[in-house]
Amino acid sequence: MIPRKLFSPEHEEFRASFRRFLEKEVIPHHEAWEERGYVDREVWQKAGAHGFLCPSMPEQYGGAGADRLYSMVMMEETAKARTTGLGFSLHSEIVAPYILKYGSEEQKANYLPRMARGEIIGAIAMSEPGVGSDLQSVKTSAVKDGEGCYRVNGAKTFITNGWNADLVITVAKTNPALGAKGTSLILVERGMPGFERGKRLKKLGLKAQDTSELFFDNVKVPEATCSAPRARASST
Repeated sequence: MIPRKLFSPEHEEFRASFRRFLEKEVIPHHEAWEERGYVDREVWQKAGAHGFLCPSMPEQYGGAGADRLYSMVMMEETAKARTTGLGFSLHSEIVAPYILKYGSEEQKANYLPRMARGEIIGAIAMSEPGVGSDLQSVKTSAVKDGEGCYRVNGAKTFITNGWNADLVITVAKTNPALGAKGTSLILVERGMPGFERGKRLKKLGLKAQDTSELFFDNVKVPEATCSAPRARASST
């Protein structure tokens, strides 16, 4: 077999460390998690304590400022260990980069360090019943209420990390007249009145990775840091 040249010795040291983490903290529990449909929140906190969450985030926001090959290493090892039910990669390399690129400085300082520590779990809510992932056709709306807030209404489905998530990047229409350009990203937090989780969805694979329905019933989200289109909103 021709040796790969993609990874450095430092990447391989990291690989060995992450493999030990999987062997100790994940593999012994994974079968039970698959039966239950979600992983323990404690494993997220342990992963954060070992530097296995948001490694590519800048150090000022709690990450390691590492290249994305470190995340690739973790994806490879979770696949080898058949523990792909972990939702770490979506949290670290999809949700966190959205906040890094589009979030306000206040949002980045507030959310990213806690995501890196595993204190809060991130998800992104795009797919909808009857619409799928066609973002131009989403029905979820976020309408200004004249009181300095958006009111979010709609439903999402097949949302990875949806059951455990504390912070959900929610795709919503803020100006339907603008078509795709009137689509925004709204940060919705666990505990906001009107934000509810539906049932956990059973799947053919990735059974430990919680996938759920989400419902938004007049959820009040402050617009202080928003700028539509692709708005950014957070709680105070």
